[in-house]
Order: sequence, then structure tokens, then C-alpha cells
Amino acid sequence: MIAAERDPQDERPRTRRAVGRDYEEWFALLDQWGAPGRPFREIADWLVGEHALSAWWAQKLIVEYEQARGSRPPGARPGGTFTVGASKTVGVPVGRLYQAVADLRNRQRWLPDVVLTERTSRPHRSIRFDWVGDGTRVSVTFDAKGDGRSQVAVEHDLLPDPATAQQARAFWRKRLADLKTVLENK
Repeated sequence: MIAAERDPQDERPRTRRAVGRDYEEWFALLDQWGAPGRPFREIADWLVGEHALSAWWAQKLIVEYEQARGSRPPGARPGGTFTVGASKTVGVPVGRLYQAVADLRNRQRWLPDVVLTERTSRPHRSIRFDWVGDGTRVSVTFDAKGDGRSQVAVEHDLLPDPATAQQARAFWRKRLADLKTVLENK
């Protein structure tokens, strides 16, 4: 996802508790080691092997480091593509929300003119699609919130550039608002 503007200083105590240093200290260590220009995998292996970080923290530190040093725009994946996401809480049970996405006729009510090919699904939990024609992928997850409400979250991956990512984020926000309207006004 394209990250919102935030201050890494706000995460300093949590980061220090979790991995023993704050971002600036890790960034200085990565600079000293020669991380700029090294492949993501090599940096991750070094952080995990030499500093006993979990794979999750290694990835988080690398992303923060590359963004701070200007070598990775916010939202960029290691391969250079971009990912965005959007979510919406809807006043219907998760099964109904799932069917509004999984069933083609239901989906066309709020997502017309989009051709998706289903890759995998876990009923009432998740669906993964290929977006026909552009090589991108869409993952949709569902979460029951109780009281007849549920949440849908969309992640659109393999987007080619930041401008396309911004357009995709706006697109999904609008489409999920449409989905909410369709389901809650039925």
C-alpha cells in the first residue's frame, strides 16, 4: 500500500523494544555494512543471520530503510511493482458479503465492466483473482465483525507505478462504497 505520511519517530519505542535499536540506529548499521545497492534478499539474510531478527522485522526494516534513503517509493514491492489496499465495513453478515464478491452476477452489481478470473478461494474468508488484461492481481479478504456487520479488504498487487497505484486506490475506495450501498439498501 502507499503509506500515509507518518513520522518514524512515533515508532521509536516500539521498534527499540522489538529489535533493540530504533530506525536511525538500524539505518546507520545498514549504511556501515554497505546495504545500498545490495539485493533485498541479501540484506534480509544478513539481518536474520547476523542480528537474529525475525523475517518480518527484517523486511520491515529494509522497507523503512529503502524509503528513508529514497531508493524505494512508498508502496513499492521489492520487485518494483506497487500494491494498494482499501477496506470497508458493511452492515451485512460475512456470508452475504462474500457472495457479493464471489458470485459473478452479484459482483457485476457493484463492479461492472471489470473482468476478474478467480485463482483461489476460501469461502467466507478470502478470494484471489487475476485482473484480466493487465497482469495485476486482486486479493479480497472477509472478516465477521459481529452484530450483522463484516469487513471486506481488497489488496491490488503488481501495479506498475505510483500513479497507477493511486488510481487503483481511488477506484477500490469508490467500488467498495458502491458495494456497501448495494448490500445495505437491498
